[in-house]
Amino acid sequence: MTATFGALAWLALVVLCGAVVPVVPTGAAVSGAAALAAHQDPVTVLLVVLAGAVGAYVGDLAVYLVLSRGGEGIARRLRWLRGPSRLDRVSARVRQGRVSLFLVSRLVPGGRLPVLLAAAVTGLTWRRFAVANLPACLLWSALYAAIGVLGGAVFTEPWQGVVAAILLVVLLSQGLGWLGRRRPVPAGPPATP
Repeated sequence: MTATFGALAWLALVVLCGAVVPVVPTGAAVSGAAALAAHQDPVTVLLVVLAGAVGAYVGDLAVYLVLSRGGEGIARRLRWLRGPSRLDRVSARVRQGRVSLFLVSRLVPGGRLPVLLAAAVTGLTWRRFAVANLPACLLWSALYAAIGVLGGAVFTEPWQGVVAAILLVVLLSQGLGWLGRRRPVPAGPPATP
C-alpha cells in the first residue's frame, strides 16, 4: 500500500510539473496510471483521478500566480493577443469564470496557457479562478483516467493497457489540435481610425 501512495505522489508531481512546463504529457501519465491501477485494484483508479487532479490544480495555481504578476508584459509580446478585439473576446469568456472554459482549455493542445494568461491579464480574481479551475481539473483527470481504464480493459496484460492508453491520448490530443488548426478564426471588427 505504501508503494501505491508513493506512485500516486509521483503521479501528482509529474502532472504538477506538466502543468508548469507544458511539454510533459500529463494526460498520458494519468491514463497510463489508471490503466495500470485498473488491473491491480479498481478502487485505486479513484486515487489516480484525485492525484492527477491535485497535481493539475496546484500546477495551474502556480502558473496563474506567475502570469498574474507579469501577464500584461507577456500578453503584449504575444502575436495572437495583440488585436484588442481578440483579447476582449477571450477576456469576456474568462471573466464569466466558467468551468467549461478551463476544462476545454486543458483538453485542447496548447489551449491552457493562453486561457490562463487571458484570465490573469483580465484581472480574474485568484478566488474565482481557484473555484472555477478545481472542477475543471477534476473532470480533466477523470476523463483521462477513463481513457486509461477503457484501454486497460481491452487488454489482458497491464503494460498493453498502459501503451494503448498513452497512444489513445496522443492520437486524441493530436486530432483535437488538427481540428483546432483547421477551424477558421473569425475576423474581428474593422479597426476605427
